[in-house]
Amino acid sequence: MELGIGIGWRPEIADAVEALPGIDWVETVAENLCTDHLPDSLVRLRARGVTVVPHGVSLGLGGADRPDPGRLADLAARAALLGTPLVTEHIAFVRAGGPRTASPGLEAGHLLPVPRTWDALDVLCENVRIAQDSLPVPLALENIAALFSWPGEELTEGQFLAELVARTGVRLLIDVANLHTNHVNRGEDPARALDELPVESIAYVHVAGGIEKDGVWHDTHAHPVTRPVLDVLAELRSRVAPPGVLLERDDDFPPATELGGELAAIRATLATAGRAGRGARSEARAAGGDAAAPATPVGPTGVTTDAATGPGGTAEPPTEDARDRAAVAQTALLSALVAGTPAPEGFDHRRLAVQSRALAAKRADVVAKVAPELPGILGDGYRKAFLAYARTHPMSAGYRRDALDFTEQLLISGRPADDAARRRLTHWWQDRAAARPPRRTTRLVRAARAALVGR
Repeated sequence: MELGIGIGWRPEIADAVEALPGIDWVETVAENLCTDHLPDSLVRLRARGVTVVPHGVSLGLGGADRPDPGRLADLAARAALLGTPLVTEHIAFVRAGGPRTASPGLEAGHLLPVPRTWDALDVLCENVRIAQDSLPVPLALENIAALFSWPGEELTEGQFLAELVARTGVRLLIDVANLHTNHVNRGEDPARALDELPVESIAYVHVAGGIEKDGVWHDTHAHPVTRPVLDVLAELRSRVAPPGVLLERDDDFPPATELGGELAAIRATLATAGRAGRGARSEARAAGGDAAAPATPVGPTGVTTDAATGPGGTAEPPTEDARDRAAVAQTALLSALVAGTPAPEGFDHRRLAVQSRALAAKRADVVAKVAPELPGILGDGYRKAFLAYARTHPMSAGYRRDALDFTEQLLISGRPADDAARRRLTHWWQDRAAARPPRRTTRLVRAARAALVGR
């Protein structure tokens, strides 16, 4: 399936995407689409023969629990509505807590890495098979960027991805910007990852921008694509011609001319690396060698593995014990990131603090987008107030609920101090949540409950 060169479709740049020359396909965030109708821009693109691929962000296939049937059904409905040849998701967990840990459910609002262990791989593979059985088209999974590493990992990224493909047959969405991010943040060599993973299983490739700050690379999708990221794309292209390559941009959108320039740089990188790769492969064949042969993943005892099996070739379906262990570990980590509990043993505390601040900042940004009236009412004080709220109030039910809960906490505490602003905030809350803000008795009961939970 050849996709060609594409760009991430976002409502903010819909007109620019339609006008850009040479766009073969687009990708859209699945959760931002309704399941029964499409935005007019996507309808027009599809009428022109442009393929639209839905890209999911909320399944959490790396999580301890099996995929939610409702989320899978929604993704399947969007795939059917778009007539897409495949759907994509991430190798990540996005929520934790709940019945397995007898604790409140927590939402990260972001993609968090799973440990590269055999235990985690067992759980992931079963979750992937469940998703594959529920979707009407093939599934491809994306490697994610990470600010920190799990202690006690047993496989490299390339080995982990190769084993996942061998067991499930899932396709790969390789994000070269994420490989660069993990190089800066975790010291991992992108070339080694590309050598170890099965490049023939790549469905398509993501290219995105980011920024380095205090020695940490932030995969922002809000900055131009950098030369090091294009260099990783060239490394990949020297090994295989990917069926599709897509430019991602999610914020601080530049003019269409700049987007066109980034697409041109991607095309040039692919062309140059393709010519170099053909020359290298010809030399290797003449010398009797095999260029870029992927490494075979090995189990913890050094024995090779094969499809649908664990180390040693023995079928090892994930046990409930493995899921319970994953649940405890992921809940402890996510609680440290969003609820201020102590960091689990073995993690880099400084990196977790960076991740915690990044999660809170993203919450503030997304809430401002889904509820733009709030920064409009609170003005310059919005961000400071929200970040203070986020330190003690983890997200549990999505960003729209987060906006309501934040507003409720402000009103309970008698803020903002300006009477006119508080009245506007009260009216906003009333229109969306209830007939009136909570009374004093309700406030006291909720405060008592919160104090008991915090003990």
